[in-house]
Amino acid sequence: MIKLINTLEHALRSPTKKVVAGIWSTEEEWLAAAKKAKQAGFDKIEGISPYPTHEIDEALQIPRSPIPFVTFVAGLAGCAFGTWFTWWTSAVDWPINIGGKPMWSLPAFIPVIFECTILFAALASVGAMLFLGGLPKVDPPVIHPDLTSHKFALFVPEDDKKYDVAKIEALFKELGAEEVKQAEF
Repeated sequence: MIKLINTLEHALRSPTKKVVAGIWSTEEEWLAAAKKAKQAGFDKIEGISPYPTHEIDEALQIPRSPIPFVTFVAGLAGCAFGTWFTWWTSAVDWPINIGGKPMWSLPAFIPVIFECTILFAALASVGAMLFLGGLPKVDPPVIHPDLTSHKFALFVPEDDKKYDVAKIEALFKELGAEEVKQAEF
């Protein structure tokens, strides 16, 4: 039983990689540092903020999320499924002639079609978010405990093509980082 638990925990635990992280106290300094670090040629640089900052997407040239497209396609699939399902159940599988009404009438089934559209889109959005975010992460490593309350960080992972610990540490210090440290993330 313990072996099974350890296997599941290992499967859910995301693999960590070594990073060099710089920590800033103000959002303005952090954003300026992100722009300059990106201009220095780091491709996989990432930022951590205690609250959402939309300017970081532009500074780090983060592409638009594919989740809206997944939601749209899943919504279309749900609409098609709802239309097919209501037609099949009322006109093919169990046709009952009630008062000479048509076997399949679109206005009568709009609520079912609408609900299937919303259900498929919502479930696909959540699934895509979990998959793209690499979740679930059990016991993720912590770079710095103050990042969740009032500090900002940039980090460069070891698989970046320009990864050089000494150069990254020097760059972050030059850009005004309060603290530069090596960690796992």
